[in-house]
Formats: sequence, structure tokens, C-alpha cells
Amino acid sequence: MKILVTGGAGFIGSEFVRQAKDHEIFVIDSLTYAGDLERIKCVQDHINFSRVDIRDKETLLKVFKDFSPVIVVHFAAQSHVDRSILNPYEFYKTNLIGTHNLLEISLSSGVELFINISTDEVYGERRYNRPFRENDPMNPGSPYAVSKAAADMLGRAFMRTYGLPVITVRPSNNYGPWQYPEKLIPVVIARALMNEPIPVYGTGENTREWTYVSDTVEAIYKIIEHGKPGEIYNVGSGEEFKNIEVVKMILKMLDKSENLITFVRDRAGHDFRYSLNIEKIQKEIGWIARTDFQSGLRQTVDWYLKNINWLNKKVKSVRDYWNLIYNNESYRNGS
Repeated sequence: MKILVTGGAGFIGSEFVRQAKDHEIFVIDSLTYAGDLERIKCVQDHINFSRVDIRDKETLLKVFKDFSPVIVVHFAAQSHVDRSILNPYEFYKTNLIGTHNLLEISLSSGVELFINISTDEVYGERRYNRPFRENDPMNPGSPYAVSKAAADMLGRAFMRTYGLPVITVRPSNNYGPWQYPEKLIPVVIARALMNEPIPVYGTGENTREWTYVSDTVEAIYKIIEHGKPGEIYNVGSGEEFKNIEVVKMILKMLDKSENLITFVRDRAGHDFRYSLNIEKIQKEIGWIARTDFQSGLRQTVDWYLKNINWLNKKVKSVRDYWNLIYNNESYRNGS
């Protein structure tokens, strides 16, 4: 199959590219701060790559004309909640306008399947006495989640209105190798290794469902093979942990003191808990996450230890952002 992968140099997108077997892959990525060609260097001889911003419709048109993809797997997005609070407009431009460009061009180019990667955050924080099902209403609580909910709805509107075969995938929090150190797990690993304070929002009670990145990508490949256009599939592990629990697990694995933990002012509009019902993908697609959280976290920590040079390089580029978010006095002591 000829598959166009957007955001293929990002965290989850690059895992999809590395897992590609017997497919012709064309990767596009704008290579923002979070994109990195090192992630796909091991398969560079087997893929095509072009540096493209999905907001640039004319360049996208040329890519589609030259490559003629049968399937589009759309990972590209601005994805960090804190950054969306600081600069929401950039998230709207990339996540909504960029997605619209891709959908419109896919429709005119005869694409046979469009996989729209959404997020569990479109549901908002858990408000029922059960995990979220695919047909539950969306209630996004941050500018990032709003931008993804809009892109999610836009994909389904193109399916209903124009007949473009779109499948929507809503993964839980992902973790694993190659994740940029602005997300919780790599931030904790990086700062612990440098013996710097570990910032934890509020009291650390916020709860997330964690899925190992390679498991998520396996689910997406199964959805490509067996999923039904127009459907939505939650992708999760069923394993939920409080943020403070995750932090303590990492510190224990690194043999670091819990005294490094520093509670900071909670993030504005911070959703308390996400939780996904994954019965649909288990029954209809035959997928279940294979990596338990303890094993996946151990593999993740070990990967960063073995790739400390890559981590240190990323820390240099993210330190100004860390200082902006975590080191401001107004963020300290839960004030």
C-alpha cells in the first residue's frame, strides 16, 4: 500500500514509520521543535521524506500529485496542552486548518482511506461512573483539546458530507522511546538525571491512562486492515495511574530521592482524569495492548539512559520553556 504519513518525524508518527512493513511510505513533517529525523534514520533508505507544513496547501497538492497515496495516516499536530494555553492560535491553525487541507486534497485525489488520529482529551475529564465510549459527547477542556475535537469532527463531517472514507482513532496518553521532554515521563527522567526539581502540578492526583507507543501503532495498523470507514475507535490500555505515582515509579527506577518532587501551581483548566472504554476495538478489530505499564516504563527509562546524548540535546532546546512554565515563582507551592 502507498501510505502518506503526516507528522512522521514526531513521537507516535515515527513509531508508525519504523513499524512499516511491505508498504511504500511517504513521510511529511514540518520539523518543528518536536520533529526529529533521527527518529526515522534507521528506515531512511526505505521511505520518502519531504519537509512540508500541512498548512501549506499548494505544497501538499504537489506531494499528493507526485506520490498518489492510497491511504493517509494523519498524526501531524501541535500536541502539548501547556503550549496551547500560552499560544492557542498556533494550535488552531495547524490542527484545524492543516487537517482541513489534508481532507480536502485527499477527497480530490481519490484517497481510499483517511486515518484521523485524535486524542482521548476530546472527551474532557471523566464525568461518568465509567470510562468514555466512542459515542459519548465531546467536552474538550483546553485549547489543544478544542483544536483536536474540531479536527476530529471535521474528519467525520467529510465522511458524511462528501463520502471520504475516514476512520477516527482516539488514543490515550502515549509513552515510550523518543518522546520529546515536554511531556510528563521524559521530563521526569531528564530532570531526575540532572538532580533538578521534578515539577508536579497541584497535588499530583490527576490520573491518566497510559499506552505504550508501539502498542498504539499496532492498533492503528490493525484498524487500517479491519476498521470500518465512519467508525471511531478508542485505543487504550486500561491502566490508569496518578501523576504522582508515575513520578515515584520513575524515581525508584533511577534510584533517585523523592525529595526532588516539587509541587507547582496547577495548570489552568487541568482535566482531572481520562479513561477509555476499549471494548469496541477489542471486539471488532481484535486488538489489545500487550505492554503492561511497569514493563513499558522500565523499557522507556532504559532507552533514555542508553540514548542520553539525544535526551541532553533535547533538554538544551526545551530548557527555556521549562523555565517559563515551572520556575516562575507564581507556580510554586500550589499558589
